[in-house]
Amino acid sequence: MAVISLRTLALVVLTAAGSSAANAVTKLVLDPGAPDADRARAKLQKSRGSSDATTIPATNLAYVQYTASIGVGSPATYYNLIVDTGSSNTFVGTGKKTKTSIPTGQEVNVTYGTGYFSGYEYLDQVTIASGFVITNQSIGDALEYADFEGVDGIIGVGPIDFTPGTLYPDVNAEIPTVMNNALEQGLISTEVLGVSFAPADSYSDTNSVLTFGGIDSSLYIGDIAYTPVTATEPAGYYWDVNVTGATYGATTVIPGSYAGIVDTGTTLIYIADNWYSTYQASIPGAHYDSEDTGLIVIPESSVASLKNFTFQIGGAEYVLDPTAQLLPQDQNTAWGGKPGLQYGYIGPLGSNSGEGFDFIIGQKFMERFYAVFDTANERVGFAYTAHTVT
Repeated sequence: MAVISLRTLALVVLTAAGSSAANAVTKLVLDPGAPDADRARAKLQKSRGSSDATTIPATNLAYVQYTASIGVGSPATYYNLIVDTGSSNTFVGTGKKTKTSIPTGQEVNVTYGTGYFSGYEYLDQVTIASGFVITNQSIGDALEYADFEGVDGIIGVGPIDFTPGTLYPDVNAEIPTVMNNALEQGLISTEVLGVSFAPADSYSDTNSVLTFGGIDSSLYIGDIAYTPVTATEPAGYYWDVNVTGATYGATTVIPGSYAGIVDTGTTLIYIADNWYSTYQASIPGAHYDSEDTGLIVIPESSVASLKNFTFQIGGAEYVLDPTAQLLPQDQNTAWGGKPGLQYGYIGPLGSNSGEGFDFIIGQKFMERFYAVFDTANERVGFAYTAHTVT
């Protein structure tokens, strides 16, 4: 995403301009001004997972997106970029080229559902941290863009498969991502991204971290359980996994193995509409607020009796207790909601199950569980954290 207008929730479709329909991803972006817009630290101190891994802070911006301060050019100018595993192009706002920028002669166009950018590609230095400087990184100079308020652009850490179709005239080109180039240039020894998100205590809370090139084992409890990425289309174009079941209390919500994606650029947790109907019907009086927030509304009389929502992934169980399913009421206004109501984080995807893209595990899940995006071994991992049990 880039500059977001933060105020409401909407289900949107992210497609790379010029790419096929199979390269589309359902993506949710919060836009607190219109209805329907988007759909850590552990107790144990352990040694780092990789000696050359680099950990940087991330900010929970307006409760709905995670950003990092990333340098471009030499000397570096720092920009506030959304960290997005659901896209792979990196871009900054209009006219951000530097004296070290090298034009490639390519146009670049990417559409993000509620937003887009178009401009020209150039190569430049990207500084992730002191001593972690990527050279010859593809960057989009966004001469035109929309719906990217409050941030300067995106650092795309999704699979390289996202990038064909985003350049012109070389429409078939794969564009090495920051992770690809960091590995190629010896800045990391393995193409792994560790993500430690946490529930925000303020409107823009720098309470989270990203680890490039490994994991930071001080940020999770116990072991990481991994599950392989799947080849199910269309989820298979992204960081896709199979959920083998899910329950709300004793009620089965997801009845078997289905494919979906894990996405740091999606705010909420989305499940297929038929599964969501089961979840909503299991909470007396709950209803979907389609007009103001795009969130489930849970009556006060039902809050005390909420049950755990449990995902089964890769042979492990991940329990969202009642607090992990609920929006803190002091955030209602920021989300476009009404004071005094109780809203929830699990929502409908916009289509029924069985279409090869049946859920999105977004930020609100990753605020409770450490996440690992392991390109080297084609797998995603999760672990419990100090924020899992509230």
